[in-house]
Amino acid sequence: MPLTWRRGAPPKMGVAETRLPGFRVLWNSIHLSTMRQFIVRWPLSLCLAMGLGLSSCSSPDPAQTSTKARKTKEPTEELPNALHRLAPEFNQHWAMDTLWEDGLAEVAVYNAERVIYDEVRQFEYVQLTVKEEFNQQYKVKTDDYQRPDLFPVMKINQFCQIPTDQYPYQFLTSSFFRRENPVGLYKLTTSSQEWCGNTFKAFQDDGLQYVQTYNSYWDGQGVGRRRLRRDVLFEDALPYTLRSLRFEQLPTFKVAICELQQTSKATPPTYYNAEIQVRKAPATDAPEPAWLVQVQLAPDKTSTYWFARKYPNILLRQATWDGRNLALKKVSRYAYWTHPIPADTTQAQ
Repeated sequence: MPLTWRRGAPPKMGVAETRLPGFRVLWNSIHLSTMRQFIVRWPLSLCLAMGLGLSSCSSPDPAQTSTKARKTKEPTEELPNALHRLAPEFNQHWAMDTLWEDGLAEVAVYNAERVIYDEVRQFEYVQLTVKEEFNQQYKVKTDDYQRPDLFPVMKINQFCQIPTDQYPYQFLTSSFFRRENPVGLYKLTTSSQEWCGNTFKAFQDDGLQYVQTYNSYWDGQGVGRRRLRRDVLFEDALPYTLRSLRFEQLPTFKVAICELQQTSKATPPTYYNAEIQVRKAPATDAPEPAWLVQVQLAPDKTSTYWFARKYPNILLRQATWDGRNLALKKVSRYAYWTHPIPADTTQAQ
């Protein structure tokens, strides 16, 4: 039966009435774009009939929905236009090599330096790279490999404990990239711990922008949330992203880079209009043939990275503008979550 509407000027109280057999709907306080709908009587048969039409306005309670019954299709990711233009500079299939399907992690240990309290501190820095399966619901490594919403990511963990005369500093940064996209960061979390307090920051790509949440012990920061631009690379993730450069083409290009997040503060990030330039490294620069990648963040801020020429183009050295220096000490592939460091670890020369 067609729905009928009383035409003409609206009543003083803004009430219109429609009737169908079995139910009555009141539209109250009608304005140009909003209306409140109250259903006085709604038979079960009508609910079933209209359920399909209302499905886009409601979602099932996850606690009441079987995991296996839920069939979430992961949307195809699209890079922002500003990153699309970088496609010629990077090998999007860099992480698709079967090397990453052996169930092991690449664990690289570096001799490191970083300036804290105006002094150069020396310590060991660990960077591990491994393929994992994420689920779309929680955006973390899955425990259920039968789920229908899985997708592969590359995880890069960077960990260090830095001794000082006052107390030790500890940092852990986890970056995640979709396996087929080594350029656009999918998720990043970073935390710092020292005797003054601890700080946690998280960045999640929601498809339109990065959503940052944070909890800092610093006054004026505390707990918060902000939305950030998505057309950027992250300084923390450059040791991974730059591995996928098309080195042989010796590219030079410009790109926006979000400043380092492996800190104890949660201030709004600074973005650099950076230039990246690739060239062959002099033989004396690294223990093996290498590519030299120079990243000029600002006129007075230049960082340099050395990557092995042979795949998987591991980071051999790093010298950043703020004194975060790395030199590869050893590298190995093993299941660090179940096994100790193997005896046959490859030593850097």
